[in-house]
Amino acid sequence: MKKIKVLIVDDSALIRHVMSEIISSQADMEVVGVAPDPLVARELIKQTNPDVLTLDVEMPKMDGLDFLEKLMRLRPMPVVMVSSLTERGSEITLRALELGAVDFVTKPKISIQNGMREYTELISEKIRAAANARVRPRRIPGSYSAPVALPPLRNPLTSSEKLIIIGASTGGTEAIREFLMQMPSDCPGILIAQHMPEGFTTSFALRLNTLCAITVREAHGDERVLPGHAYIAPGHSHLTLARSGANYVTKIDQGEYVNRHRPSVDVLFRSAAQAAGKNAVGVILTGMGKDGAAGMLEMRNAGAYNFAQDEASCVVFGMPREAIALGATNEVGPLSALPAMVLNYLAANGGRALRV
Repeated sequence: MKKIKVLIVDDSALIRHVMSEIISSQADMEVVGVAPDPLVARELIKQTNPDVLTLDVEMPKMDGLDFLEKLMRLRPMPVVMVSSLTERGSEITLRALELGAVDFVTKPKISIQNGMREYTELISEKIRAAANARVRPRRIPGSYSAPVALPPLRNPLTSSEKLIIIGASTGGTEAIREFLMQMPSDCPGILIAQHMPEGFTTSFALRLNTLCAITVREAHGDERVLPGHAYIAPGHSHLTLARSGANYVTKIDQGEYVNRHRPSVDVLFRSAAQAAGKNAVGVILTGMGKDGAAGMLEMRNAGAYNFAQDEASCVVFGMPREAIALGATNEVGPLSALPAMVLNYLAANGGRALRV
């Protein structure tokens, strides 16, 4: 069996040791080198030719972002960022994903041994996904072009009862950004479940809000779902959809993990099936695993119309593949085309206007 070769880059000797033990404990992985900073890492990359690089966000001698930018330009390879749970750490991590990092993990809490088994599984899954991921072309933060002009809805009220429900995981932060940046200000309300730890979704929503024509916010629960607004599940809770009289509202639930995730895409999709039925449009984007597939099938059975991102444009074609295999999707398309596909469907199938 060919093992996944992993190079660990972190300025903390303790983190390098813990990460080495975690990776070496997996039968299908091997640590081919450890580096305390990017300068050492640069030489080790030449010597070891790793399949995956784990990269600390904040390091001496050369910032992790500067190193990542040079790496993705000169020698593109799968990178998993290792981030601290801080506001600065989350902002840097989001910029790293923009530059082409496949995914990220938070730094292990060394003092809490009870959670190390789950943490080991998490890191191992992300490294496996990264090893098989499509490395995206590098993007310079702040270099985004203006959103592509898409057909406006015939009447802002025409689709006020329609909703767009999105689920994503690995590679999803950039896929969601690309999708939302093409949404016009009169689009239906959007609910999003993206696999992301607590502490990162706030920065993610704020970042998208500065880039998009629509309003993007982290969901807090009991909000009326408004056209031209997107609500992102907070990293600590499931996001669900409910009806309150004539309106749709968000609900936040800190219940059990589903498919080992909270927020879970399945939880959001199932709530959309129950609350919105045929008024929902489902979109499943890049991600590892199968979270969302069963929930999307429930949406389709309830009358929703569903879209999946195609394999060629996915960073990891896991979640869309599972949904397609279950027969949960109506159409499959590349990420660049999905916004227009969704809006064209909505323009042709507007729902009855809700009372305002």
